[in-house]
Amino acid sequence: MPIATPEVYNEMLDRAKAGKFAYPAINVTSTQTLHAALRGFAEAESDGIIQISTGGAEFLGGQYSKDMVSGAVALAEFAHVVAKKYPVNIALHTDHCPKDKLDGYVRPLLKISQERVAAGQNPLFQSHMWDGSAEKLDENLAIAKELLAEAVKAKIILEVEITPTGGEEDGVSHEINDELYTTVADVEKTAEALGLGEKGRYLLAASFGNVHGVYKPGNVVLRPELLRELQDGIAAKHGKQDPFDFVFHGGSGSTEEEIRTALENGVVKMNLDTDTQYAFTRPVAAHMFKNYDGVLKVDGEVGNKKTYDPRTWGKLAEASMAERVTKACADLRSTGTKLK
Repeated sequence: MPIATPEVYNEMLDRAKAGKFAYPAINVTSTQTLHAALRGFAEAESDGIIQISTGGAEFLGGQYSKDMVSGAVALAEFAHVVAKKYPVNIALHTDHCPKDKLDGYVRPLLKISQERVAAGQNPLFQSHMWDGSAEKLDENLAIAKELLAEAVKAKIILEVEITPTGGEEDGVSHEINDELYTTVADVEKTAEALGLGEKGRYLLAASFGNVHGVYKPGNVVLRPELLRELQDGIAAKHGKQDPFDFVFHGGSGSTEEEIRTALENGVVKMNLDTDTQYAFTRPVAAHMFKNYDGVLKVDGEVGNKKTYDPRTWGKLAEASMAERVTKACADLRSTGTKLK
């Protein structure tokens, strides 16, 4: 199937919310990790979201120029070609983009999609994220309002992060403390600034103790039941049941119960990066250790081309990461839910 159209992406999100499941959003940094994600979704018979962070885009742009826009565009164009060979619908998304990178990443990408739509084509990406969590809420929402208006012109959905997520993600970091919990007052301000759909659709990354990166259970106190308080608080005032489409950031190490509670309370997208990075790298490390004298020309020997050929260990990496994506689909209950 081709990359999801704006209409298909909206239908995907609507079905997830109604069915109490969520799509894994898999960060990719290469054509190989892209194929791994696509394969994982296909094997799970789940539609899904593939995303590129600013750091991922910079890496894709090559270490000579490190141009984020060209890196993101190149992989997106590649995805539009190869995704046709996979029997699932895939939305392309850009992950965390802080204020100082908007002009070098999200805004240019929005313009590209606006031009495509004006020419009768579909947007290049289906959604973009604005990470204003390091800014004061009023400024965060003022920028979000401007970006949402631009996203609407491109038939794109905006994701906004209104309060901090702990840990570090592509240079944006927050302490792990009591500020990692969004309040009803926070989402009320969000509804006032961005509306509840009438000004354009957006995904909301609210904080309920989330932390990016690797952590052991017990080190972070997640309160996914808080999302119900946020939904009900706005519903009571605006008369719209479950008004928000929530995003779950920093999910590594979450328990099954925490994920289930989040799904019941409106999470439709859950980011996955740390775990898939490890899944991709682990078999490569094993291959190198196991075939040490083949991948290296030890003591003047010639090595073994079959072991250092990138295709040999690359296939192992793809299979392992794909398996982790299928597990994510099972955890988020999206397995077998693909649109026909």
